[in-house]
Parts: sequence; C-alpha cells; structure tokens
Amino acid sequence: MAKEYPPLKSVPGFSWLGINLGIKDETPDFGVIASDCKCSAAGVFTRNNIPGAPVIIGREHIQDGQLQAIVVNSKIANVATGQSGIEDAKNMCRWTASSLGIAPEQVLPSSTGVIGKRLPVEKIQTGCESIPGKLGSTPEHIENFARAIMTTDTNPKWGCESIGNATLLGVAKGAGMIEPDMATMLSYFVTDASLSCELLQKMLRRVVNKSFNRISIDTDTSTSDTVIVLANGLAGEVDAEKFEEAFTRIAVNLAKEIARDGEGSKKLIELTVSGAESQQMALQIAKSIINSPLVKTAIHGADPNWGRFVMAVGKVFQYPVSLDELSIRFGSESQGMTVNAHNLDSSKVSLDAISKYLQNNEVQLEVTVGKGSFAETVWGCDLTKEYIEINAFYTT
Repeated sequence: MAKEYPPLKSVPGFSWLGINLGIKDETPDFGVIASDCKCSAAGVFTRNNIPGAPVIIGREHIQDGQLQAIVVNSKIANVATGQSGIEDAKNMCRWTASSLGIAPEQVLPSSTGVIGKRLPVEKIQTGCESIPGKLGSTPEHIENFARAIMTTDTNPKWGCESIGNATLLGVAKGAGMIEPDMATMLSYFVTDASLSCELLQKMLRRVVNKSFNRISIDTDTSTSDTVIVLANGLAGEVDAEKFEEAFTRIAVNLAKEIARDGEGSKKLIELTVSGAESQQMALQIAKSIINSPLVKTAIHGADPNWGRFVMAVGKVFQYPVSLDELSIRFGSESQGMTVNAHNLDSSKVSLDAISKYLQNNEVQLEVTVGKGSFAETVWGCDLTKEYIEINAFYTT
C-alpha cells in the first residue's frame, strides 16, 4: 500500500522549488525556500567538531536573527573541503541572492550527502540562476523541495498546523548518521506568524530538545545537522504558547518519521525510561538502550531477549540501577507485558507473546529503573542487514 502523506498547506509569503541539476541521477537535488520579505530567523546546528562549510557560513549569516532565503543541495555535503568548500558555500549564497535581489548574508546554505567531495559549482550556479522562473507556492513545489533535500531517505517528510490566522510548516530529511545533538538531519520551518528572533531562538531550542535531540538511528553525529525557523510576520501576532505547542507537535512527528525511516529500518521504536532520579539519568539510560546494537537487532528479529535491556541499563556507569527495581514493559501501559528483572516468577510473561508483539512495525517499550519521578522518551529503529548494505556502498 502506498504511503499516505499529511496534507500540505502553503504559507503566505514563502515560495519553494526543488529541481534536478544532475548532482543525483534523476530525482530533485537542489532546493530553495524564499520569502517575499525579511524574516525573523533562528537556528541550531550540529555539535560535531568538524562541521561542514555550509554550517560555518550558516552560523555567520544567522547571527543577526534575519534571513530571507535558504538554499540546499543533496548528494554532496561540502564537508572536509577546506577553504575551497567555504568559498563554494559563500558562492551558493551569492548566486541565490543575486537571483532574488537580496543580500548574500540573507541566505542560509545547507548541503547533505557524501563527505570529502567538492560541490559541482557549475551545476549549482546554473540552478541558482534559474530560481526566479521556478519558484512557486503550491503543494507540488513544497513536495519537490522536500524531495530535493533527501539522500538515503525513502520518503519526504513534512507537517503543518494552523495557529490562529498563522500557518506553521515544517519539512525535514534524515535517515542515517542520526544521533543528535543533533541528528544527517536537516529541518526547515516557516511561518507567517510575527515572532521576534530572540523568542524564536529560545523556543527552537526547547522544541529541538523535545524532538530531534530525542532520536537515534546509528549513534553517529552528522557534520551537517541544521534546524532553521523563519517567521515573515505577514499574519500578525499569535499566542506564543499555542504556537510553541504546535511547533513541538510538528517537530516530534518529524523526528519520529526520521527514526521510522532509518536506513534499512523496518520498525519504529518508542522507548520510555521512567522511575529515574533525574532527567539526565533517564535520558542517558534511554540513549544507552536505544543505541544498543544488541537491543536493535533483537527487536528486528523479534527476539524476546530482555537480558539485552538489562545490559544496556547496567553499562551506564554513572547511574547505577538496582536489579530489584528494574522492569521492562513490552507494549502499551494498558496492554503491555512486564518482565520484572529481579523476580521472574512474578512476571508471568510468555516469551512467545513478547516475540509476537515485537513483530509489529511500531514497538512501544518502557523500562522502569527505580522509584524516582523523572522519565524521558526517545525514538529509534531496528538494525537490519539493509543498513549495512546501504552504508557499505554509499559513495558508489
């Protein structure tokens, strides 16, 4: 059955394009978002110590909290390309700005794909020069942009909501090299709400911490991670609290779609760690479990080997957990099956029943580690032989 996508709604004042420049074989590989006017802007970027050239330039351009356009290419990441790569990223901004009649500093560049290769600058320049005649605001234009930023993704990812008179639309890509702070993960949000760049930046950090910083596919932190939000203000002011709630919902859904679309994955895993003595304890243990290759492969194979969860909890050395307080629930709170690690006789759980549950495409788990009041939820995916096949031959 074909995948069903959420409805798309254009945002007044924003135009989009996604076209093929021949960087990839046939699918779109070059995208632009342009606003009719300057926008309040906020962004968060990768914490990798070797960021890509577009991240370096993007950080510079967003410093004053204003942007008017975003330009993106896929297939080549423009990372580890030295000063030449920096100039290529600057040129992407210059060429885009020239086509739109704005300042280069109003353009944020992004690139995603293979590390260590120069961009095909002649193709990029041709694409930038074609921008004015190809921009549009239809759902088709937005979808083409969403496809243009994909690499190993199997499907585009977007979400939108209305908040009063304003609209918020988010588009994301990501399928591998996902262990945020942040996840390659690119995500762009645009809105016609009127919000200051200072408020947007604070809001974005909170939203990212609840969403993109709670997913993991393969524990690798990309060199290109970028999340940007632009607000052109055409719809006027909105209730900031309601806006942040909608922002969070869209971001969490996009984060889950990224986890679901992990390279070669078959299953989405939602894991909650509860009973922790602190938020950091809950998050560290959750990340240990969701990142464990043994846990991920067990879930892929529907193997009810709950001992792997015990191992993943125990290797978080800074937060010791007593076996007497450790339990693992497979399934929802109302219908799940709980294994008490300290007293198997009281569990009365059939391993066959757990195995049957793990055959689902979506797996819900809760690991209780004590009697504390803190809990954290993270999302991930199973680990398959297809993941190895995709990444063993990625550059070829």
